Amino acid sequence: MSAYNLDITKDRCPMTFVKTKLKLEELEEGDTLEILLTTGEPLNNVPRTATEQGFTVVETTLVRENIHKVVIRK
Repeated sequence: MSAYNLDITKDRCPMTFVKTKLKLEELEEGDTLEILLTTGEPLNNVPRTATEQGFTVVETTLVRENIHKVVIRK
């Protein structure tokens, strides 16, 4: 199992999940993706949509003001 990183703090919805999904498709089963994203729509939509599509949200952590880390397992 490997861990990968993706910074989508400068992106807006719907590109936040588009980029997340494209990266998740590159991963092997069991790999994790650590995503940095902003408060608001990205934080609301990316974990919810990932869960709806069968991925596992492992953790969500506030890293600094308005920036969160979301870890998703494929």
